[in-house]
This record gives sequence, structure tokens and C-alpha cells, in this order.
Amino acid sequence: MNVVFDLGAVVVAWEPARLLQAHFPERAPTAEAAQALARAFFHHEDWLAFDCGIRSVDDVVARSASRLGLAESAVHDMIVPLGERLDPIPETIELLDQLRARRDGGEDVRLFYLSNMPVPYARALERRLSFFQWFDGGVFSGDVKRIKPNSEIYELLAWRHGFDPAQTLFIDDTAANVEAARALGWRAIHCTAPKALGAQVARHLAPRDQPSV
Repeated sequence: MNVVFDLGAVVVAWEPARLLQAHFPERAPTAEAAQALARAFFHHEDWLAFDCGIRSVDDVVARSASRLGLAESAVHDMIVPLGERLDPIPETIELLDQLRARRDGGEDVRLFYLSNMPVPYARALERRLSFFQWFDGGVFSGDVKRIKPNSEIYELLAWRHGFDPAQTLFIDDTAANVEAARALGWRAIHCTAPKALGAQVARHLAPRDQPSV
């Protein structure tokens, strides 16, 4: 089984509303206001182009600050070092470690990532987080100029590693990305609670001991 992990909010913590509330409390005094500002900031074409590797960090800082009426220096201080501040989710790292052990013990399990991630953050995560060595491969959107839920980025990962769609399990926190994987014939889990992910993945993996025939 190929197990493909999204990264943000699945493997590493990603809480955009809290991030904006911490940096711009005057613009996000309530949870609702923080969610609205997060949508305006991170769901806009400016950020998506940064994710896709076609806009620089300085450009996205300037454009986002101007568009949303935020201090450019404050946006810079939030965005530029963010790759150094994305921390692993312990429950998912434990799951990855278990799957790695099963693979290294001879089970038919391979581990991959498929992430919408700007290039500077991708390089920071690879440098900072040793568990990237556990993956058999992966794709960052910023490196390939393609972004989920566009089918091309899924197909690129599948082509590189010879996926059988029926033997591929994709995990993502965004419903549209999950549906795109299912449209390609992949199995998929919509991850809304990383603490529950281990049990969800277990239901898709073959049991360790098959009954004799």
C-alpha cells in the first residue's frame, strides 16, 4: 500500500487563524474574525501562487499587506520565518514511525508526501525535520509549479513511483484535495483530527497475518 500524506495540519501543525490572531490581534479580535482574515489571506490567488512556486516570498508579503491593509513589516515577520516554526504533530509522527517499522520489517507499505508548500518552507522542513528520511518520495507544489487539487500534481507523484491507484491511500485535511484523489481511483481519508488517524489508516491496510488457504 502506498500511503500518501499531506503535510500541513496532518503531519505538521498548521492553524492559520491562530497565526493571524497572534500577529494581528486588532484585526482578529474574535475567532470568527480570525477565520475570515485567514480565508482572505491564505485562500487568495497571491498565496496560492506562492504555494505554486510562481511568486516570491517578498512579492506575496508586499501584495498581501497592500491588499488587506496590514503593516508590511508585520506581514514579513509572520511569513518569512514560518518554515522554521512549523512543528510536527506528535500523533502523526508516531503513526509514520509505526508504518516505517512495518515497511522496514518487510511489509508492502511505502510512505510518501504530497504537499502544497512554498519552496522556502519546503527546504526548511527538509532541513529541520529528520522524519523526512522515512519517506520513499514526495512532491512539494512549489517545486513542480502544480498545486492540489489539480490532478496533475497527483498524477506526477503516481507516475514517478508507479502507483496502483487501488493500492494508494491519500490523507489530507482539505475536502477538495481528498475528492481529487478519489476521482483518480485512490483511497482517501479526510483528516479532521490527527489523533484519530492511526485507527483510520489501520482500516485501509491489510492485516499483518493473513489466514492460510
